Amino acid sequence: MGRLLNYLLLLLLVLLVVVLQVNLTCAGGEDSSSSSSSALFIFGDSTVDPGNNNYIETVPENRANHKPYGQNGFFQQSPPTGRFSDGRVIVDFIAEYAKLPLIPPFLEPSAEYVNGVNFGSGGAGILSETNQGLVIDLKTQLKNFEAVEKALTEKLGEKGAKKLISEAVYFISIGSNDYMGGYLGNPTMQQLHHPEEYVGMVIGNLTQAIQELYEKGGRKFGFLSLSPLGCLPALRAANPKGNEEGGCFEEACALALAHNNALKAVLTSLEHLFKGFKYCNSNFYVWLEDRINNPSKYGFKEGMNACCGTGPFRGLFTCGGTNKVTDYQLCDNADDYVWWDSFHPTERIHEQFARLSGMDPLTMLDHTTFNNSSSSTSSPVLLTWLMILNQILSRFTNT
Repeated sequence: MGRLLNYLLLLLLVLLVVVLQVNLTCAGGEDSSSSSSSALFIFGDSTVDPGNNNYIETVPENRANHKPYGQNGFFQQSPPTGRFSDGRVIVDFIAEYAKLPLIPPFLEPSAEYVNGVNFGSGGAGILSETNQGLVIDLKTQLKNFEAVEKALTEKLGEKGAKKLISEAVYFISIGSNDYMGGYLGNPTMQQLHHPEEYVGMVIGNLTQAIQELYEKGGRKFGFLSLSPLGCLPALRAANPKGNEEGGCFEEACALALAHNNALKAVLTSLEHLFKGFKYCNSNFYVWLEDRINNPSKYGFKEGMNACCGTGPFRGLFTCGGTNKVTDYQLCDNADDYVWWDSFHPTERIHEQFARLSGMDPLTMLDHTTFNNSSSSTSSPVLLTWLMILNQILSRFTNT
C-alpha cells in the first residue's frame, strides 16, 4: 500500500511540474454562467483582424485580402478573408472550442452580432496616434461596440441585450504596433517620452478601455500578451546591432516585456477594484520565444525566417507583392515555420497556442495555469487527472 501511495505522489508531482509551466493565468473564481452560448467580442490588431481592413481606406501593408494569405484553403473564398495568416488566427480557434461559429468582422455588411463580433484592425494601436487615419484604433473600436450595443437592444430588447453583454467574453489583443511603429519607428515620440513613460501611456489607455467595457456590463476578459517583438523577422532584419548574426532587437523585446509586466499588475489590481471582474491573461511571450529558439522541439523546422517575404530572414514585409517592393519568396510548407510573414505567425502557431494553453476564456477557472509542453494532451485533461489523483490520495490518507 505504501509503495502505491509513493507512486501516486510521484505521478502527481510530475503532472504538477508540467501544468505549472505557465501560459495562461485566469482569475476571478469559477463562474457557472459561462457556457458555450456566451458571445465573444474581440478587440485588437492584425493578430485577430478577420478582414475589417478590407472595408477602410488604408495602405497595402495593412491589408491581407490577397494571395498567398489564406493559402491553406480553410476559407473557401476568393479573394482571401483578410486574416494575416496562411489560414486561421487564434480567435477562430477559441470560437471553435467554445462551440461558436466564426466571429464576423464588424464592418462586414451582413454581420450578425448575437454570437459576438470582431472589431480588430491590422496596424491598430491602443494609442490613437499609432498609424492614425489608416486603421481602426482601439478608441474607435470601442465606439463601434456602442453601435453593436444599440443593434442588440433593437433585436433582443434592453433586458436581452444587457444579459448577452454581461455574459459575453471580451478578448483583447493589441499593443505591438504602439511599440514598433508608434515608438521605435517614431523618433519624435522617443524624444518626447522615455520608454517607461511611454509604456505607462499605453497601459493607461488600455486600462481605460477595460474600464469602459466593464462599465458597459463586461465582466469576463481574455488577453493575448505581447510576443517577443524584437524576434519578429522584420525586427531581426532591422536590428542595428547585429542582424548578420540573427540577434533579436533587444529594445523591442524590452518594451514588450515591460508592457506585459505592467498589464499583469493592472489586471491584478482590477480584480480587487471591480466587483465580478474575471480575466485570463496569457504568457504568449515566453511560449512563443521557446518555439522561436527551439522549433524542432515543437514540430517546426524554422523559427527565425518567415515563410513569406524577402531579404534577411524574409523580414521585408513584401508577402503577396502588393507593397512598394513587389519581390517575395514563399516557402513550400508553412506548417514547418513559426512565422508566416515578416510580422505574423502561421496558423499552426495560432492553433497550438489556443489548444495547448487551454485558451478558452469562456471557462473561468480560479488562478489556474496551463500546460506549456508539446504534448497533444490538453490542459483540461491534465487538470482532470490531478483531481482524480487528489481524490485517490485523500482516500489513502483517510484510511
